Amino acid sequence: MQARSALFDLFGDHLRSRGGRAPVAALVRILDPLGVTAPAVRTAISRMVRQGWLTPVEVAGWRGYALTERARHRLDDAASRIYRTREGGWKGAWDLLVVQAPPQRAARQRVRSGLAFLGYAALGDNTWISPHPSPEVEALLAAEGGSATRFEAYDGDAATLARRAWDLDALGSAYAAWHAEARTLVQDPGRALGTTAATDDELAFVVRSHLVHEWRKFLFSDPGLPVELLPPDWPGQAAARFFAEEAERLLPAASRFVDRCLAQTETQTKPLAGTPTESGERS
Repeated sequence: MQARSALFDLFGDHLRSRGGRAPVAALVRILDPLGVTAPAVRTAISRMVRQGWLTPVEVAGWRGYALTERARHRLDDAASRIYRTREGGWKGAWDLLVVQAPPQRAARQRVRSGLAFLGYAALGDNTWISPHPSPEVEALLAAEGGSATRFEAYDGDAATLARRAWDLDALGSAYAAWHAEARTLVQDPGRALGTTAATDDELAFVVRSHLVHEWRKFLFSDPGLPVELLPPDWPGQAAARFFAEEAERLLPAASRFVDRCLAQTETQTKPLAGTPTESGERS
């Protein structure tokens, strides 16, 4: 698991509801069972600060980092898609974007990746659609020097359009594969992950983290299409039920592990200014 992805998962799944901030030492301690090293955590934090996702703060006398407003909006939207809590049904209208892409190739690639994460699919070089308008589109494009004209579009054969925009056969196969692997992970985490978790709470955190991490990848390929546009016996429905049930079952124990790691940092003797902490950070 990459450190940056693990941090996004941790802030989105646990720390967002705990004030959206934590000391560096606690972040290192929490991610250690996932195989993320302290140097990797610090490098990922620096990158996320440069990208505008985190900002330095003091937490209980320790050097820490907090979510920016941009990050909070992104994680709130991601959580509603991950846990399928988005309000309201589909009204039959597509959010259609005609994008004026930035001139730099790297910026154009970031725009494409960002729009895909927000639930949009490309119908052409500059035309994108999604069943759900994202409030992050303008900020994404502005950050990269692009812009878009937005329309509310209707199509008489929405199911065919959905199949044209998204590879539903491949997506259905991916859901079925995830479901099979997730069942194996839950039934025998020691064998699936090779983990040697010290406590049941730590094991629950590790298993839940891997479930969330892999499930979160569907945000890049599944915009949350309404049921009426999906094929019969859609594998994503069974996979979503399994994820929801297991995520809820594992949450209390995983939360205890996170809270214990945060509490351990708070009760430690605070370092003198300018001296290294256990994680290698300076206060």
